[in-house]
Amino acid sequence: MTELLVGTKKGLFVLEGDPGAEKPFEVATRAFPGDVVEFAVRDPRSGRYFASVTSGHYGPRVMHTTDPGGDDWEQATGIAFPEGDDWSLERIWSIRPGEADGLMYAGVAPAALFASTDGGLTWELNRAMWDQPTRSSWQPGAGGLCLHSIATWPGDPMRLAIGISAVGVWLSDDAGETWRHGNAGLIPRYVPEESQGDTIDLCVHNMHRAPQRPERLFMQFHGGVYRSDDTGESWTSIAEGLPSDFGFPMVIDPGDPDTAFVIPLVADTDRVTVDGRVRVFGTHDAGESWTSLSDGLPQDGAYLTILRQAFGHEGEGSGLSLYFGATSGDVFGSGDAGASWFTVRELLAPVNSVRVA
Repeated sequence: MTELLVGTKKGLFVLEGDPGAEKPFEVATRAFPGDVVEFAVRDPRSGRYFASVTSGHYGPRVMHTTDPGGDDWEQATGIAFPEGDDWSLERIWSIRPGEADGLMYAGVAPAALFASTDGGLTWELNRAMWDQPTRSSWQPGAGGLCLHSIATWPGDPMRLAIGISAVGVWLSDDAGETWRHGNAGLIPRYVPEESQGDTIDLCVHNMHRAPQRPERLFMQFHGGVYRSDDTGESWTSIAEGLPSDFGFPMVIDPGDPDTAFVIPLVADTDRVTVDGRVRVFGTHDAGESWTSLSDGLPQDGAYLTILRQAFGHEGEGSGLSLYFGATSGDVFGSGDAGASWFTVRELLAPVNSVRVA
């Protein structure tokens, strides 16, 4: 039985089903009705569930529980900006387990990184990132100034890469005590050509590390798909063969460092699936070539938008399952690494995130 955590504009939906059966999943429970759930994840080490919940009354909060169907969701403490600063917490984009016992990270908007050492119950601001001298000049992307991608290094809690819209890639080798840029090779076509080599206004949309080859990362950029083979220090375009290099979601196969998946959208001015066809594109050669994976997906008049956190996975290799949700409220799944697709659930609220528990 697979359990999907689907964060939506109107609460958290927990779906249960069997991808091998290729039939709709059941709604096992719904939490936070009426509130925006930006992201939800389960920490496999503790079994604890986390949800980023934005309430019109309480604002952004991290909530946690051991039973998403129960009434014992509790609020984590410490995710707040220092008093006296002119910044207000707008959104909690992502929550990710770290590489040490009890270590977790949260990325928020405006761009900041929080860390927890007690399994996500209490949090502390990463001051080195918060106190970057260039912060006053940072510019937001269309979705805000958001830290959404957190790429840990398997087995090494000291090494970390993060992606910020629109301040590029930042790398740390000392558990976030110091940071440096990792932006060489990224081309921001939305910036005047004469300024492209000097700007840090680099709108990363999504970034993931290949666990079996951790020096390799894949990135969906604001107009570009890239790969790095040197821990994020420099990047090479791998967008050739895609119908568009614009998009948000990305998944990699944790068992194969050459395999990644993206869902192209038309452009920043038209953020829908290309040609009205819902297509996932996969590569098995690190971006040298791409294959359309659309069997079972809508192919006629389907202008869907899939957001950056709305693409999740389970397993690896031939056993890889893929799931994504759209702002239409529809969720799709594949139990065979994208070779065929089925409708997991229709007509939920607009989907912000999809993760396998």
